[in-house]
Amino acid sequence: MRSKSLAGVLVAVGLMMGAAAASAQEVTQAEKERALQYLETTKKGVLEATKGLSEAQWNFKAGPDRWSVAQVMEHIAAAEDFIRGALKEKIMMAPAGEPGRDVKKADEAVLAMVPDRTNKIQAPEPLVPTNRFGTPEGSVKHFVESRATTEEFLKTTTGLRDHVADSPMGKLDGYEFILLIAAHSERHTKQINEVKADPNFPKN
Repeated sequence: MRSKSLAGVLVAVGLMMGAAAASAQEVTQAEKERALQYLETTKKGVLEATKGLSEAQWNFKAGPDRWSVAQVMEHIAAAEDFIRGALKEKIMMAPAGEPGRDVKKADEAVLAMVPDRTNKIQAPEPLVPTNRFGTPEGSVKHFVESRATTEEFLKTTTGLRDHVADSPMGKLDGYEFILLIAAHSERHTKQINEVKADPNFPKN
């Protein structure tokens, strides 16, 4: 009787595991390609916005409490490492989201809200510029290398939908944190262009 009961339990556990595996929503190839394209497009945006700047242009500040292009570039590069590090070490270890979570809605919210600079946010202390990369060019180089690492992580990592963690936008899964990385660089490319549009921005 005991063995029959144990067998029944094992069958039930097997069925539950099968159901859990079936319900786990893997990122589709189309979604991976969409995120990869967004990572590439936003990388190109950063590089175009910072191309050919003089030392005076890199370091111009529209006000004492405003960031220069060099500082924004450093922030973009540092944030790429910071968010991806949290994704790999914490978010991918987090529990699953609620059953029936609307991933499409959450994806679109990241893409719409993060690049929107009408809502200004104070940078967390670890991401405040400190000239950690030595020069603006050093920041650009680090960003390009870090973005390549992010893209490789996206290409090779499975289970990105299986883990959900808190963010300033509510619960996001691993895939949405990758979208957030790209959206963050888009947000701050807009900030760079705002600095460059200042009437006092150096001509050369």
